[in-house]
Amino acid sequence: MQLNGLILSLPKEIKLLIGAFIIVLSIGFYTGLLFVGETSSANPNGIEEQYLGNEDDEDAQVMRFKKSDKEMLTLVHNHILSMSIIFFLVGLLVSITRLGRKLKLFLIVEPFVSVILTFGGLYLLWAGMLWMKYVVMFSGILMTLTFTFSVLIILKQLLQKTSS
Repeated sequence: MQLNGLILSLPKEIKLLIGAFIIVLSIGFYTGLLFVGETSSANPNGIEEQYLGNEDDEDAQVMRFKKSDKEMLTLVHNHILSMSIIFFLVGLLVSITRLGRKLKLFLIVEPFVSVILTFGGLYLLWAGMLWMKYVVMFSGILMTLTFTFSVLIILKQLLQKTSS
């Protein structure tokens, strides 16, 4: 079965379903990023403070405490499971777009690496490996860029006329 470019020949109803799904999924994804920006200042030190607390910082405007074992395990568990499902579904859709093989493989595989680095990195940061805040920041940015690029490719190809 030829998958490359299959999205171009799907019936309008299926294209509409995929488009609606991708738009709603993107709203949820980017809302999560807004939450990250609000809670961690979207910088390495803000990430560290969010998970390790800031009780020692007398100048802190908002007091934060180190996350508990249960909070961290819940956060890592929930995010790895939900993000793996999100990227599995997006990867399936990317697999039926018309793209070069290497780019397609990168867009399909990279988000899973970033999910492990981001949320595994948060756990390791919380456990005391402070340099992981930079890995978390980089992998989170890469995951977001990959998601955005994948979504744009999917939407663009959904809007194209049926390929002959």
